[in-house]
Amino acid sequence: MNDIPTLEKLYRKEIVPHLTKTFAYKNVMEVPRLTKTTISIGLGNARDEKAKLEHAVQDLTTIAGQKPVVTYAKKAISNFKIRKGDPVGVMLTLRDVNMYEFLNRFINIALPRVRDFNGLSDKAFDGKGNYSIGISEQIIFPEIDYDKVDAVRGMNITFTTTAKTDKEAYELLKSFGFPFVRREQK
Repeated sequence: MNDIPTLEKLYRKEIVPHLTKTFAYKNVMEVPRLTKTTISIGLGNARDEKAKLEHAVQDLTTIAGQKPVVTYAKKAISNFKIRKGDPVGVMLTLRDVNMYEFLNRFINIALPRVRDFNGLSDKAFDGKGNYSIGISEQIIFPEIDYDKVDAVRGMNITFTTTAKTDKEAYELLKSFGFPFVRREQK
């Protein structure tokens, strides 16, 4: 059997007791946890350029270690020349071991490689305890060979938690090592 990921051990040994004490939970099952990580790349209209779609699938497979699914347009949008059923992006969902391994690489390796990085905004929570971040370049991940990149593409990463409030989710993600920067309230 595989070893338990480092961040999962951290969660069980340090984060659960810290959150239980901070929010006065009566039961261990009340403590928020990370349930899944969703990564998606929007390609616009990939119908005309099949290579663009294939490169996005290859990049996301390399980054996450899991093959993504191709997403298709649900309805036609004439202004963007998109017909119903056209491929418009790729996405995948990571859970359990893959999620913790990706999270570890994302926090400790990829984020420090972002150009002019000043920390993550604490304003990107959705009100239900989930956190989303946009990455402008896939080349921040060391798995991507810079010489084989056909185009720099961005991606959206959403971390889904069981937290009931954004404050609980913020504390959970901060405990994992997310480099949040407090923004001034107006």
